[in-house]
Amino acid sequence: MWSRSLSGMIKYISKRDINSRELWRRWMSSEPKKRFAALWGNGDYGRLGLGSLESQWRPVPVVCSAFENQCVKAIACGGAHTLFLTDNGRVYATGLNDFGQLGISENISYSLEPIEVSGFEKEVVHISTGYYHSAAITVDGELYIWGKNSNGQLGLGKKAAKVVSVPTKIECLSGIRIKLAALGSEHSVAVTDEGEVLSWGGGGSGRLGHGHESSILGFLTSSRFIC
Repeated sequence: MWSRSLSGMIKYISKRDINSRELWRRWMSSEPKKRFAALWGNGDYGRLGLGSLESQWRPVPVVCSAFENQCVKAIACGGAHTLFLTDNGRVYATGLNDFGQLGISENISYSLEPIEVSGFEKEVVHISTGYYHSAAITVDGELYIWGKNSNGQLGLGKKAAKVVSVPTKIECLSGIRIKLAALGSEHSVAVTDEGEVLSWGGGGSGRLGHGHESSILGFLTSSRFIC
């Protein structure tokens, strides 16, 4: 995280050439009294959480009623959606929801402002986004996941729906504490508290790290990595 104040950051950005091809970037303030998020870039589908579809060429603080009494701890940007994690372990989502990646309702096509994501049994400590799917890890190491599931990237088994619009716990990982998760376009990777790496979903071009597996609906593990 950068330590510049928001005003300082804006002055810094204004002196540089911003690449218009980038969808958006995000920045977390480090103000001592209150932490907030500032976003900029492509505003399609409300992915910036600023209440409109307008694109922004400079950092703009995300100001909404949801964050009035909370500090933003972390953010994660997906294909056209964004997740926010507050300091008290609550998750919010904004942007495109065509595959349920916001985790709020399959009846909402997109959201212009952050909406709280519910369904977690305990406080959330980590969030991650892929292009069309999202994940959250609770304080006790349980992994919840939702969104597009075309290639088993949600890790919910062969009978799982192709679209899961609400956070769903990966039950087969019961008893395994997950520390980190990273999501790609159609695959997912997680790291346990013991340093073991798990990968699942579409494995084209070797992205699962297990040879020539093209797609897997279960989990592949590797103990060759120490994290």
